Amino acid sequence: MNAKRKWRRILSLLAVAAALGGADASAQAPQRLTLKDAVDLGLRHNLRVLVADTQVAEAAGTRERRLSALLPVARAESYANIQTRNLRAFGIDFPGAPGLVGPFSNYDARLYAEQPVLDLRAYHRWKAGGLNEDAARANYQDVRDLIVRQVAAVYLNAQAAAARAEAAESRVATAERLDQLARDQRQAGVATGVDVLRAQVELANERQRRLEARNTTQQALLTLKRAIGLELGASVELAEPLEFKPVVTPDISGALAAALENRPDYRTLETQHRALEREEKANRARYYPRITVGGNYGALGRTLGDMRGTGLLQGTMSITVFDRDRHGERAELESRQQRLQHQLNDLRQGIEQEIRDALLVLESAAQEVAVAEQGRALAERELDLARERFQAGVTNNIEVISAQESLARAQENRILALARYSDAKAALARAVGATERNYEQYLGATSGVPEGRKP
Repeated sequence: MNAKRKWRRILSLLAVAAALGGADASAQAPQRLTLKDAVDLGLRHNLRVLVADTQVAEAAGTRERRLSALLPVARAESYANIQTRNLRAFGIDFPGAPGLVGPFSNYDARLYAEQPVLDLRAYHRWKAGGLNEDAARANYQDVRDLIVRQVAAVYLNAQAAAARAEAAESRVATAERLDQLARDQRQAGVATGVDVLRAQVELANERQRRLEARNTTQQALLTLKRAIGLELGASVELAEPLEFKPVVTPDISGALAAALENRPDYRTLETQHRALEREEKANRARYYPRITVGGNYGALGRTLGDMRGTGLLQGTMSITVFDRDRHGERAELESRQQRLQHQLNDLRQGIEQEIRDALLVLESAAQEVAVAEQGRALAERELDLARERFQAGVTNNIEVISAQESLARAQENRILALARYSDAKAALARAVGATERNYEQYLGATSGVPEGRKP
């Protein structure tokens, strides 16, 4: 019985320790997440990135398979059999000749090898496979750049939601002070019950807005955690608030030139276009001579003890005289070439449109931020003056309530302007290219000029 009690006590202590450990884990501080942390996690866990990586490996395997058509091929074969021969079946029928010969045994063991000496079709197909592998790598980088853009947008949405929640908290604190002021003024005989009621209604409205802002913030964080592969139950907070971080805008011609050089989606189409040119050369080479050298060496005999060396060395030249499939393949390749050329022309115009659009939004959003900052400062000043007039008994608190609403609109206008400016910077980083390499310079610190930009 004492032993059982001892074990029960140990198990109880372990259960208490586990419960305390769980409480400590739940009480841990939330993980502070920077934009760089979010992008790194998104690139590590996003499904599209993982799929694009497998496509690169697949293209590398295809290139290696095509290379094998230019390399030696060797194989070993060996057989042993016991057979009979019907001479009459071969037309051997004369007096005294046996109708059936055998059974007799035969043993053969050889090593066969073949090496292409001239095979232009296989050569051009191998070169095309290498270009397709380069195109797959460019597509992989394009997917990574897109994920950077998407994660930045989701992170920005969470920043804007957190800014709205912070602004709602400050307005609730202001409304509580003004509610207390209305009560004090009424006790002093300066204000009426209607003034107190107005202050209470405004306080209730601000508390309602605060609840909505908090909920929106949590929803934005859930979306962010889903996008970057974090556990949805993980406690996360943003380490970087929504701020105005200006960048130097490039000129159109320089940005377009940099984009055509750096955009991986454009490089993907260009590389695929060059790969098709190689495929067309391979198609023409189907009528060219193909020269190979091959041979074998081994032993042949009636019995295992009577195996004798034998071998063969030969060169072969083959020429295709008629192959209707070549015409169909050429038609396919020409159609694909035309399609890729149309896509290249369209993408070139699309890139220029993206750059121009991002620059226009960036310029207008910067002006909006300046106007919104001024509007917020004026709204705060208006609220201070209205409070002072109400406190002095010059007027009722209608002016105070109106000023509170003006301040709420000014804060929202500022958040919208900051969000538009940050999103325009992310769009410009994507439009110019090399997004994964340069996004921190566009969205991070204010110092430093992004690659390809003019001061």
